[in-house]
Amino acid sequence: MERSDLVALVRAHQVADDLERAARSRFLFELDRLERPWDEKADPVHVTASAVVVGSRGTLLHRHRVLGRWLQPGGHLEAGEWPHDAARREVAEETGLETVDPAGSPFLLRIDVHRAGAALGHTHLDLCYLLAAPDLDPVPGPGESPEVRWWDWESAEALADRSLRRALRAARSRSVAR
Repeated sequence: MERSDLVALVRAHQVADDLERAARSRFLFELDRLERPWDEKADPVHVTASAVVVGSRGTLLHRHRVLGRWLQPGGHLEAGEWPHDAARREVAEETGLETVDPAGSPFLLRIDVHRAGAALGHTHLDLCYLLAAPDLDPVPGPGESPEVRWWDWESAEALADRSLRRALRAARSRSVAR
């Protein structure tokens, strides 16, 4: 993965609102500044990947071990890994479920920039994808948060922060339209 690949991906994304427009602007600024934007050890600001996972039971969220909040699965990229592949890997690690692309190819749902919490002390440039999982109970991997479950859409939105709520709404409307 090259920086130019990330820039092209972020530029090509159709933003849905002012919040995402501002996130894209910051994302592009940071990509221009960062030597290795995907490397969490190179700078406190780095690219991450996450996914809103949809299924017949709603959406899948996990309670973050450090932050204590219910979030979509996601995390840091590994060396040479594409964001979409990182999102799928993170979902598998954090939920035990394999996913597919509902549209048949990767779909970048939202771009978000957020502090990863005072406890973590860094900023995520997050690429959030839409993924689908089978109607199975999650079984998180060793060392992952044991609190992972399916939520109906209304309950998930009620506990989500502003950014996740917008991603959930986008995922829900896209998965219902299919």
